[in-house]
Amino acid sequence: MTAPAPVPATPQGRFITFEGIDGSGKSTQARLLADDLGAQGTDVLLTREPGGSPGAEEIRSLLLTGDPDRWSAQTEILLFTAARRDHMEKTVLPALAAGRTVISDRFADSTRVYQGATRGDLRTLVDRLHDLMIGREADLTFVIDMDAATALRRGLARSSGEDRFEDMGLAFQQALRDGFLSLAQAATDRCIVIDGDRDPAVVAADIRSHL
Repeated sequence: MTAPAPVPATPQGRFITFEGIDGSGKSTQARLLADDLGAQGTDVLLTREPGGSPGAEEIRSLLLTGDPDRWSAQTEILLFTAARRDHMEKTVLPALAAGRTVISDRFADSTRVYQGATRGDLRTLVDRLHDLMIGREADLTFVIDMDAATALRRGLARSSGEDRFEDMGLAFQQALRDGFLSLAQAATDRCIVIDGDRDPAVVAADIRSHL
């Protein structure tokens, strides 16, 4: 049986991702950057994971709602990878091939941390599936760092209905924070850690300065 080919990696545009724990403000910063670049004349696509394509959005509802114990970490890895493959095929790669700047609220680093590092020693599995089914990284990743307790209060206050990971508690959020910081330290070629515990406008200006 022939293994499936990775997603083709021949884009022309720039692929920027935002990562961080729940409630860290990364979604706000992704939107602010997209708005800012768009106002400057850049052709920008703002998207998110899990989601960003019709099929991936359906998987999102399975992953982010319901009981915290609804899925095992291994099942989550498979679901996230399936959603990411569809997102890349239907949304990200066509936009990059057209020369657009794609800004994604989360990408593969979230799976590496949420499932690969904090819910068992599964990082090798995450990376193997990523290499097999996705086959590319972001060009630039902003990791929005914030105190875990503050971020958790923010996340729960949203009452979005997509609170499955917030419901896993503060210890889980702290483990996520540690995981993102470790990942960023290991991938300094593309990851920039941003202090998110400041006014959103100040954080946005800091992000723009790195571009």
